[in-house]
Amino acid sequence: FPKSQSEEATKVAIEVGYRHIDGAYIYGNEVEVGQAIREKIADGTIRREDVFYTGKLWSTFHTPELVQPALERSLKQLNLDSMDLFIIHMPLEMKAMEKCVDAGLVRSIGVSNFNRRQLELILNKAGLKYKPVCNQVECHIYLNQRKLLEFCKSQDIVLVGYSVLGSSRDERWIDQNAPVVLADPVLVTIAKKHNKSPAQVALRFLLQLGVVVLAKSFNPTRIKKNFQ
Repeated sequence: FPKSQSEEATKVAIEVGYRHIDGAYIYGNEVEVGQAIREKIADGTIRREDVFYTGKLWSTFHTPELVQPALERSLKQLNLDSMDLFIIHMPLEMKAMEKCVDAGLVRSIGVSNFNRRQLELILNKAGLKYKPVCNQVECHIYLNQRKLLEFCKSQDIVLVGYSVLGSSRDERWIDQNAPVVLADPVLVTIAKKHNKSPAQVALRFLLQLGVVVLAKSFNPTRIKKNFQ
């Protein structure tokens, strides 16, 4: 993520009304995002308790002894005392994550890219102290995750969707013949009927399913439209 745009985009998002900020060490912009949050607190736009900040444990820090130092490093970069949610991509470090909660460094633990079986392995683990509060997965109109969503709801786990407007079209990762979500004919037709953008309809679709959506943009106009 471009550092030069991260601070300003975060400020715009907060001013528009966004209160959930999804970040990560690997994004390389924790300093800029933290600065934006502090500036908006300083000018009275928000209080710290108004913002729900999510961070993620990067894959090179999955051994138990590296978990808390990684979280503390991110907090130092952000200049925050604690995170609201810290997400892991593997179940190996749950005990270490629970210690971070006990230390007051983070309020809740979440997971990412877990299927039902992987969630069950954690939920049924003996001695589990804090269960995951969310599961962050790719989710959009072509991958609505209905079965996983139903299971998560049954376990009081929030499903959080990323790539909600479709994945990046970077040819290194995506088959260029794959359909473009925002060009879907049905989506475009519905958007025109209601005088909305395809992105707004795609976001509303997921919200009505009960998915928490993450919409990334550095464009002020799109940031505002996505919030609407």
